[in-house]
Amino acid sequence: MKKKVTLAILTLALAALACQTPSFAATQSPDSSLPVEVAPTVQVSDASDVNPAEQETLVTLFENVSPGTVAIFTDSGQGSGFVFDDQGHIVTNFHVVENVSNPGEPVDVVEVRFSSGFMVFGSIVGIDTDSDLAVIKVDAPAAELKPLPLGDSSLLKVGQTVVAIGNPFGLESTMTVGIISALGRTLDSQRSSPDGALFSAGDIIQTDAAINPGNSGGPLFNIYGEVIGINRAIRTTNFTDTGEPVNSGIGFAISINIVKRVVPVLIQTGNYDYPFLGISSSSALSLDAVNALGLKQYTGAYVTSVVPNGPADKAGIKAGTTPTNYPTLLAGGDLIVAIDGREVRTFDEMLAYLITNKGPGDTVVLTVLRGEERVDVPVKLDKRP
Repeated sequence: MKKKVTLAILTLALAALACQTPSFAATQSPDSSLPVEVAPTVQVSDASDVNPAEQETLVTLFENVSPGTVAIFTDSGQGSGFVFDDQGHIVTNFHVVENVSNPGEPVDVVEVRFSSGFMVFGSIVGIDTDSDLAVIKVDAPAAELKPLPLGDSSLLKVGQTVVAIGNPFGLESTMTVGIISALGRTLDSQRSSPDGALFSAGDIIQTDAAINPGNSGGPLFNIYGEVIGINRAIRTTNFTDTGEPVNSGIGFAISINIVKRVVPVLIQTGNYDYPFLGISSSSALSLDAVNALGLKQYTGAYVTSVVPNGPADKAGIKAGTTPTNYPTLLAGGDLIVAIDGREVRTFDEMLAYLITNKGPGDTVVLTVLRGEERVDVPVKLDKRP
C-alpha cells in the first residue's frame, strides 16, 4: 500500500482502464442528412524520409505475432488478449472479464476471436486482482494456437520502441507503435486491504503507444516480437461523446516478468499470493517535507505507517510519531534506502523488486536510516491479507 504526500491541490488526469463496454458504431451514407465523422487529414512525409528497413521490421513483426493475439468479448464489454501456451490458455486483464464472475464459470460466457476469424467460447480458470490478470481456457484446434514468445522486462530501457496489438473500440488486430516512456510505475490494485485502502500494483511500464478502450489485456511487444507487457490502463482527460476515455499518450502495461510468475500459478491453482511487507510509504517527498522530517537524504521510501502485527511491525520497522507542520506527516519514521543490498530511491522501486523476485515466506533485508544511524533489518514476508 502507498500514500503520497502532496503540498498543493493539483488537477490530476483520470486513470482509466482501457477496456470497452459494448457499443454500436453508426455509419452514414454520403447523401445522409445526418452529420458524418470525417477522418482528420494526415500529413504524409516524403517517401525518402521513410526507413525501409524499419518499416519492414514492423511489417514482419505484425505478420509473425498477430496470429497469437485475440479479441475478447463478454456480455458487458470487450478487450484483448494473447495465446500463452499450446494448451489453449489465453491471458488478458481481470477487469476485462470481471463481470463474468469467478473461475469455473460455464464455457459460454467469454467469446475469444482469433485473427484468422476462428471464434470459440472460453472459461475463466484463474484471476489475479492484485495485478489485474486473468487466464481463459479455450478448446481450439492446434493450428489456431500460436503462443507468443515472452521477453524479459528487466532488460527494458526508456526510449526503446514498443508495439501494441489489440482490439481498440472493437477494431480487431490494430497495431500501434511508440516507445517506453518510463519504468517501475505503480497503479492501484483491483483489490482492497482489510482497512479499505487499495493495494499497489507495481513494476508497471509506461508507454506512449496508442492504447484505447478495447486494448486492455492485449500484448505490448519489443521490436523483436517478444511480449514485454500486457496493456492495462491509460491516463487521460479526454473522452468520447459516450464517455469512453481517449488516448493522450500515457498508457500503462503490466510487466511480463510479473506475468511469467503469476500466470503459471493461476493455471495450476486459480489464484496467486503476493508478498506482503505491511507498511505505507511516501516516496517523492517535496523538499519542504524532507526538511520537516529531518531526513538526511532526498531519496528512499519513508515509512508513514506500519500494519500492526504485520511483517514489518514484527521486524521492528518504525513509522513516524512526531508531529510536523504537515498534519498527515509525522517525523521519526524509518527511511528505507536499500532492500537486499539494492538501492531504493522510491517506494515504487522497492515494490517492483518485491513482486517480481519474492513471495510469501521469503526474507528480505531492509536497510533503513534512523536519524544518523544506518540499520539492516531482516523481514520475513507474509502474503497479502
